Amino acid sequence: MIQVTRSSMPDYEEYCREIRSMWDSHWLTNMGEKHRQLESDLKAYLDTPNIVLYTNGHLALEDAIAAMDLPEGGEVITTPFTFASTTHAIVRKGLKPVFCDIRLSDFTMDPEKIRPLITEKTCAILPVHVYGNLCDTEAIAAIAEEYGLKVIYDAAHAFGVRKNGISAANFGDVSMFSFHATKVFNTIEGGALCFRDSSLTEEFNDRKNFGIRNPQEVVFVGGNAKMNEFQAAFGICNLRHVDEEIAKRRKADALYRRLLEGQKGIVIQKLSPEDKANRHNYAYFPVLFDGYRMSRDEVSDALKAHGIMARKYFWPLTSSFECYRGETFADPSKTSCAGYAAERILTLPLYADLTEEDVRRICAVILEA
Repeated sequence: MIQVTRSSMPDYEEYCREIRSMWDSHWLTNMGEKHRQLESDLKAYLDTPNIVLYTNGHLALEDAIAAMDLPEGGEVITTPFTFASTTHAIVRKGLKPVFCDIRLSDFTMDPEKIRPLITEKTCAILPVHVYGNLCDTEAIAAIAEEYGLKVIYDAAHAFGVRKNGISAANFGDVSMFSFHATKVFNTIEGGALCFRDSSLTEEFNDRKNFGIRNPQEVVFVGGNAKMNEFQAAFGICNLRHVDEEIAKRRKADALYRRLLEGQKGIVIQKLSPEDKANRHNYAYFPVLFDGYRMSRDEVSDALKAHGIMARKYFWPLTSSFECYRGETFADPSKTSCAGYAAERILTLPLYADLTEEDVRRICAVILEA
């Protein structure tokens, strides 16, 4: 069986050494030594001025939205070509998602389609970096400045990515990262917010800890979203090896391209050249089956019959979820490019331990089935 992803894990003995001191301190949560170390390590790795860790990316995203002081019932322009968390976070914070279509070249929000969606109720833009592809951050920033809108990035797929020398952590007002087990870098579960305004540090720490600033002062109706020490220790270990993991992913990506590029009806996203200023993370390997002799679903079924688990990611669009049926904002027909991609996209298995033999086996099923 080849799964679509496989969690990166540190060496067992390395992790045991990392957590050993916790048996002396008995400090297991509430921002202890490991939490503080990982926060510092990630701040340096992501080259960001401020970072706050969370127990998962979704709660981090909800707090990012809450901290922007957006008006209740306000409209947030976002994309339906994303994981459920993005849309749910907007709705759960009392806001209305307004869906913008995507570019088929990289599956990110199309900035040319943002302006027609702006109304007097628009208060923010929540774009999503998809498959490690960064949005057109310059165009989105220009629109946000013109209309006085907040920009919150869902950067769950963008760990370690850089564009023109700028880390993905440094775009918009806030960027949310997920450290879920399926991601390039993981802390088992986990997440973080990165941001420029250092005054938000105290607020985010308050919000993720019940609003408790000190034993006598509770300043927000907050929740509990603290990363525990075992998660943080796991992340400390994984971060030491993340560049090696990305290098292995890069090799698998390159082999996929050699075997599949040029095949009629198989569309593979183009990646810009890498250098010191521009870096990819090879988080996913999406393939668009567009005019191929088999449909996306037929390819998926053929792979599954051979013990290979690919993923229709993202499908369905969040705007077509059952939980949003009947809502005025839930109209998938208004985002035709996103719908087109959702019906044709398949992410093939990609992880650091994926062997050359496995990649060749996967491609052989696609090309010969």
